[in-house]
Amino acid sequence: MGEFVRVEAASGQAGRAIAIIRLDRPPMNALNSVVQAEIAAAAAQVSDDPQVRAVVLYGGEKVFAAGADIKELADAGYAQMAADSRRLQDSFTAVARIGKPVIAAITGYALGGGLELALCADFRVAGEGARVGQPEILLGIIPGAGGTQRLPRLVGPARAKDIVYTGRFVGAAEALAIGLVDQVVPDAEVYSAALDFAQRFAAGPAVALRAAKQAIDEGLEVELHTGLEIERLHFAALFATEDARTGMRSFVENGPGKASFVGQ
Repeated sequence: MGEFVRVEAASGQAGRAIAIIRLDRPPMNALNSVVQAEIAAAAAQVSDDPQVRAVVLYGGEKVFAAGADIKELADAGYAQMAADSRRLQDSFTAVARIGKPVIAAITGYALGGGLELALCADFRVAGEGARVGQPEILLGIIPGAGGTQRLPRLVGPARAKDIVYTGRFVGAAEALAIGLVDQVVPDAEVYSAALDFAQRFAAGPAVALRAAKQAIDEGLEVELHTGLEIERLHFAALFATEDARTGMRSFVENGPGKASFVGQ
């Protein structure tokens, strides 16, 4: 457990099947170098735990993360940031590569690095009062942890350029309309809604879910022919799993949607 980032098991019926990566650096969860390192460590922990089937990223009831620690950046020069930006990107990429469904639960602000962290999740649930954005341009810089890359892949280049070029804050309703978030709920229900979202996958075939995530994410980075080959190899490999045998046997004997998977 880190000083500012910890991994918790979901309470109640979900149990250890759903892990919570909880940011806790009041008042705004500023993402300094310590937080970044702890995020990477938390991502590795949930990735390696076979009992974890889905993950929720959560910053608390009031704020997801309001971005980088500007005090830490204000006096940095090129040489320092050339190294530090690599560590920053690597820590967020560790979240993007968690081989399990990841849901970001966005309350309050998700700005700059906070939005970039949320973009590393597979899905985003936002409160009605949430505001997201990439305001780095207002500091004379640009996003450095995936905002110029993951954001246009999600909402398209024109919308991403509008958000990045202006540095404006995007409200929850607009974020939903442009596909930046996947669900908007009352602010007090963000955490429970994210848990419900994660619960959809907690009893699923873990190996197949990981393969699906890798095939989609890796396929987006290559041309169609290579993407289809990535898909084919994952598809064929799943026929060596116990879950595939269980799922198809259950379908034949009991119909669809009734299999009990063990994650192997």
